[in-house]
Order: sequence, then C-alpha cells, then structure tokens
Amino acid sequence: MNILRQWIQRLIAPIDPILMLLTGILFIFAFLAVYSASPERADNQLLNTLVALLVMRVMAQIPPQRLMQLAPPIFIGGVFLLICVALFGDISKGARRWLNVGFMRIQPSELLKIAMPLMLAWYFQKYEAHMRLRDFGIAAILLMIPTALIARQPDLGTAILVFAAGFYVIFFAGLPWKIIIGLVVGALASAPVAWTMLHDYQRHRILTLLDPETDPLGKGFHIIQSTIAIGSGGFFGKGWGQGTQTQLEFIPERHTDFILAVLSEELGLLGNLFLLTIYAMLIGRGLMIAANAATLFSRLMAGAISMIFFTYAFVNMGMVSGILPVVGVPLPFMSYGGTALVTLSIGIGILMSIHRNRMLLQK
Repeated sequence: MNILRQWIQRLIAPIDPILMLLTGILFIFAFLAVYSASPERADNQLLNTLVALLVMRVMAQIPPQRLMQLAPPIFIGGVFLLICVALFGDISKGARRWLNVGFMRIQPSELLKIAMPLMLAWYFQKYEAHMRLRDFGIAAILLMIPTALIARQPDLGTAILVFAAGFYVIFFAGLPWKIIIGLVVGALASAPVAWTMLHDYQRHRILTLLDPETDPLGKGFHIIQSTIAIGSGGFFGKGWGQGTQTQLEFIPERHTDFILAVLSEELGLLGNLFLLTIYAMLIGRGLMIAANAATLFSRLMAGAISMIFFTYAFVNMGMVSGILPVVGVPLPFMSYGGTALVTLSIGIGILMSIHRNRMLLQK
C-alpha cells in the first residue's frame, strides 16, 4: 500500500488541482457535445482526451529552465518545416499545409503555436537586463516570419493564433503603448491594401459575414444555420441530444468548429454562461500563475498561454455567432480533433510546470 501511495503521489505531484478541475470539466463537456453531434466520433474523442492528458502530465514535469533551453531549436526546426511545406507540402482543398514524412503527414504550423511564444520569451529573458526598443523590433521580425509562411499556405486561422501567441509575449514584455497605438492606426490605414492581398475565398467570407443571405446555400450557410441553432436554444436549451438543427445535420462542421452551436441549442444560454465561466476561471488561473512566476521567461509564457485560450474562445464564439468571419479556429478543449487538443494541453502542462517550480523556488 505504501508503494502504491508513493506512486500515486509522484503521479499527481506536478498536477495543479485547479487547472486540472477546470480542464476536466471542459473535457467532459466536449465528450458529451461530440457524442450528441457525431456519436461515431465519440470513441476517438475519448482517445484524443487520454492522449492530451498524458501530454499534459509529461509537460507538467518539464521545468521552465529546460523549456527555455529547448526554445531556439524548436523554433528553428518549426520554421524549417514551414519552409519545407511551402516547397514540398501536400496540397489539399486548395491549401498547402501538410508535410508528408513517409509514414505520416504532419502540420508544422501547429508546432508554432507553442514554439513562437517559447522563442520570444527566451529572447526577452536573454536580454532582460538591457532591453531596448531594438529588441522589440527583432522580436517583431521573429514573429512575422512564421506568421507570413502560415498565412501563405493559406491558413488564416492558424496564422492569427500564432501571431496572437507571439504578440502577447511582446506586449507582456513591456511594448510601449505609443507603438501599439501606432500599429493599430497603421493597420487601419493599410486595410485597403490588405484587402487586395486576400484570397478570393477570404474576401468572400468577409462579405458573407456582413450579409449571409447573399449566399445562403454556400458561404453564408454556416453562419445562418449556427445562428438559428443558437437562437432556438433559448435560455434553458432543448436538452442533451434533442437539438433539431444538430440531429437533422443542418449545422455544418457541428463536431469541430461549430460545436458551440450544438451546445447553445441543447443547453441554451444557461449552458453557455456556465462554459464562459469555466473559460474565465481557466484564463484567470493562468494569469495568476503568470503574476507569481519566478522568472521573466515563465511570466511571459504563462501570460501568453492564458491569453491564447482567450483568443481561441473569442474567435470561435465570434465566428459561430456571426460577428467574425469563419476562419477555422476550434473552440478550446471542446472541438473534436486531436492536434488542437494536444497543443492546448501542452499549454496547460506548461502552466502547471511554471506554477510547480514557482512553489519550489519559494521554499
């Protein structure tokens, strides 16, 4: 019994109970939603969840100092793979996002969601003692290289997430507000030029967002059906497995990007408020870990990871409810799929590691 007790203690030692509870609630919600939307995928969702938990546990065991050492090679390797995708990647549905390595296909852009903040946090930690405005410029260049490569594939959703992950690190490192305001003004001024650089399908998505009825059976179909599902759920919802839009398969991608529409129809506004509360608590917990972290690297990583959870949720909820264009961003920890779930679980594991090592350093 003592051996078993010691083994269990070692197993759960790196686990932050608050993060684990909040993540566990989201995993349960996700399984129920996927089972309702697409029962044949429920077993795979359970398998994905188990893999995500294993990855989370492994990452929670790696100290931040070790992560900092691995940051440059991981980032350089990720950018190299993105270049390989641009040169030799497989084309699927008009996009070149996958790299065939013989026994499997990989999507290197997913790696950059973690590698990007790791690299920038490492850079600012290295130059913490004598940080200058030039360092923010170098960080911006490091950020734009993978973002541009991913946007070129094209994969606007992932490009937004990678850019956001890096920008949060730069912001938390102390980017002056006058520069942020200048960037916003510059972005607005360059909007007409950016519009001409968008692909036809991207411009179509934005125009459809403004008026979905212009293409009700094409690009506007997603938004129209998801908003119908959200509205029909009312306050209490129709009940688990009872959503007509879901069960009659009117909602496209109902088990992935539009799973919030399934939840809204079946659990109503009350269920959405509960989900928003869990997300808010998860992000708040991450920001608390960032505030109490032992080093600049840990603070920047924890802050960026926490805000990435916010970006995932905000963009997905915005596109499902019809206030943002459809860009293919999943609902964090909820949408079906293994890649995004593992990436997000790596983030949770890093937060646990940062919190655990902060505790050890204080002792």
